[in-house]
Amino acid sequence: MVADFTQHPPCLSEPKTPGEDFCTTRWTQVCRAKSHSPEGRQALAELCNAYYEPVAAFLRCKLRDADAARELTHDFFARILNGGAIAGAEPERGRFRFYLLGAVKHFLSHQREAARRLKRGSGVDNVSLEENEAWGVPDAGVLMPDAAFDRQWALTVVARALAALRRECATEGRGDFFEQVKPWLTGEAARGDQLALAASCGLNLNALKVAVHRLKRRFRQLVKAEVAGTLNDPRLIEGEMQALFAALSG
Repeated sequence: MVADFTQHPPCLSEPKTPGEDFCTTRWTQVCRAKSHSPEGRQALAELCNAYYEPVAAFLRCKLRDADAARELTHDFFARILNGGAIAGAEPERGRFRFYLLGAVKHFLSHQREAARRLKRGSGVDNVSLEENEAWGVPDAGVLMPDAAFDRQWALTVVARALAALRRECATEGRGDFFEQVKPWLTGEAARGDQLALAASCGLNLNALKVAVHRLKRRFRQLVKAEVAGTLNDPRLIEGEMQALFAALSG
């Protein structure tokens, strides 16, 4: 369970720009990644790292074979790193995750067709990429592939925001405090433990609650900044945040 970001608290008394010292926006990275330069290659590598797990989750649900899914995920991003696929990504197309999901579906379709041609031509048995052979109807309780992609995307966004908050706290000399209160940011802590935590931090209970509230507020800003970076229109942010919450609760 993750922290509750559904509220919109007021700005901090000394507000930071959401995303400051956090990450370059995905669309900015996409534009840089199209450049055949060291900066472009670095931007492309960062994009692949950020979206590796959502693509892997999608392919696991499609193939029902973790090893085959991992191999295809490697192949998909290797193709991107070699200059394929990303050239067609444009900010005008809206949400970057929509573009990427479409790209991996297109890639999988080509892989299936190549596997069919190889099977017909050589008679060699290969790992099946056929929908009706490899994965069929999902088991009860198993996410559909698109939903698995969205859920892993949401988890990745939250994890990146949490890592950014950890770095900020470490820079401010509050790294130990962050690690102690992190369970309250992610919704993993029991409420009754706050008194003991306050004592270990040298704070009274009210001071601890204020400090945790401020970290939650900053956490939400960083999540929102990460989401905003994947969009070309600020008006889409709230809808994308709702999609993130829905994916996490699904």
